[in-house]
Order: sequence, then C-alpha cells, then structure tokens
Amino acid sequence: MGRQEAYSELYERTVQDVYKTVHFLSDNKTDVDDIVQDSFIQAFKALDKYDMERPFKPWLLGIAIKQVHAYRRKKWMRLRTIRRVEEQEIGKESLLYNQAERLANDDLFRSIEQLPFKLKQVVILHYLNDYSQEVVAGILDIPLGTVKSRVHAALKKLRQKEEIRQNDAKKVRNVQ
Repeated sequence: MGRQEAYSELYERTVQDVYKTVHFLSDNKTDVDDIVQDSFIQAFKALDKYDMERPFKPWLLGIAIKQVHAYRRKKWMRLRTIRRVEEQEIGKESLLYNQAERLANDDLFRSIEQLPFKLKQVVILHYLNDYSQEVVAGILDIPLGTVKSRVHAALKKLRQKEEIRQNDAKKVRNVQ
C-alpha cells in the first residue's frame, strides 16, 4: 500500500472525529469544512514528524485544534480591524484623503514607496496607520522581533536615501 492510499484510509477512519471536534470548537459553523480540510492538509505535511509510538488520532486532533485556534485568531483580528474602522470619525475619510495626497508629493513618501514590500508594509502599518509593533506583528502574522528588525532595516534604508538626496542637492548647489 502506497503513502497516498494509506493516508486516504487514515482520512476515512478519522474524518468524522475531526469533523465533530472542529464543529463543537468552532464559533462559526460555516468554517468547519475549511478547518477540517486545512487540518488534514497540515497533518499530511507533518506526517514525517509523527511519532509512530504514539496514537495517531490524538495527534491529528491536536492539529485540528490548532487550526480552529488559527481561524479564531484570524477572525478576531478581522473583527478588531472592522471595529477600529467603524469607531473612527466620519470626517476622517476626507482628512485621510488629503493626508495621502499630500504625502504622495512628499520625498519621504516616495522613498517609502521604493522600499521592498516587506519593509514598506511594516512602515506603513506602524508609522502611517499608527499601529504598535505588537499589532503589526499580529496583522502580518509574524514574530514581533521580525517587525522590529524590518522597521530598523527600513529606517536605515530611508536614512541612507535621505543622505544621498542631501548629498546630491549639495552637489547641485556647488555646481551652480
């Protein structure tokens, strides 16, 4: 029996237990099928880490519970974002549009635009949207240390670009 056939048999033997567990742990019943599917995908990816000395079903249910937790965390983050947007003042839209328009003409904003995407996203979330580094880590689902190192790297690149810009401006003034 090949690996695929063995996995199919394990799926057939365990899918009901996983489904029941996920169903009772999930707040949103429309997510159950997706969570079950993701649980089996994760289990398949982690089969080489499975300890054959231990029972399979509890290991698989542990993966399913982690998937339920991940879905809940994603929903919670989306809900927090939606609430935060709803709590903002109605007049903020025009204010934000004016700020964005003003920033689009700014040298700093152009420099930020040129940053690599991973650096640009932390700068925009942290400085433009005023999220703490912890919240940025949650939004991007990356460790806090990664956010801090990306902010540091972005600021370093921005400082270098500013120094180059200033040096270029000095050269132009000296030529004139």
